[in-house]
Amino acid sequence: MMNRNILMLFMGAASQLLPVFVLADTEDKSIPAQEQVIQPQLERRDVKVPHINADDIEVGFYTGILSMENFSAESVNGVRLAYHVTEDFFIEGAYARSTISDEFFRSRAFPITGFDKQDEDLTYYNLSLGFNVLPGEIFIGRRWAMASAFYIIGGIGTTTFANENFATFNFGGGYRILLTDWLAMHIDMRDYVFDSDLLGQNKRTNNFEATVGITVFF
Repeated sequence: MMNRNILMLFMGAASQLLPVFVLADTEDKSIPAQEQVIQPQLERRDVKVPHINADDIEVGFYTGILSMENFSAESVNGVRLAYHVTEDFFIEGAYARSTISDEFFRSRAFPITGFDKQDEDLTYYNLSLGFNVLPGEIFIGRRWAMASAFYIIGGIGTTTFANENFATFNFGGGYRILLTDWLAMHIDMRDYVFDSDLLGQNKRTNNFEATVGITVFF
C-alpha cells in the first residue's frame, strides 16, 4: 500500500513538471539569436613604419664646415661607419679631410705658426659612442611621416696638421631622419678639443664642426 502511494505521488509531481519543461523547450526554439543590427564599415589600411633594426651597420659620407680656433673656417668632407649595438646605442668611426690657413697671421707679421706654407692639409679620425635620446617621427604635410632620432655622441681620436698629431676629444649631437628603412640623413654638430702650441704657448682649443650627411643601412 505504501509503495502504491509513493508511486502515485511521484506520478503527480511528474505531471506538474512536464508542461514546464515543454514550455521552456518551446521558448528556446522560438527566440532567435540576437544579431547586430548595424554593421560598421571600416576601411583597413596597411601601415609600414620605417625603423632601425638592432645590430645594423650604417655607412655614408658627410660634408660641412670646420672652424678651427685661431685659424679659418673651411670646408670638411668625411666618411662614417657605425654599428648599432642596440636600438639605443651605436659605435661610430669617422675619417675626414680639410684645410686650414694661417693667412691672418702672415698678413700681420705675427709670430710664425709652425706652418710650412700658408694652407695646410688637416685630417682627423675618431671612434665615438652614440646614444639615441629622443626617437620619434618627423611629419611633412599630412601624408608623410618619417622616423627620426636626436642623438648625443662623444669619443676620442687624432687630428693631424702642420706635421703634428694632436690627441683629440670630440663631443656633440645630431639629428637622424630615416628617408626610407635603409637610407638616412644626418644633421650633425660637434666640438673637437685638443691642446696646441702652434702659436707659441700650449692652449686648449675648441674647434666646431657643422655637417650634413647621407648614410645607408645594411
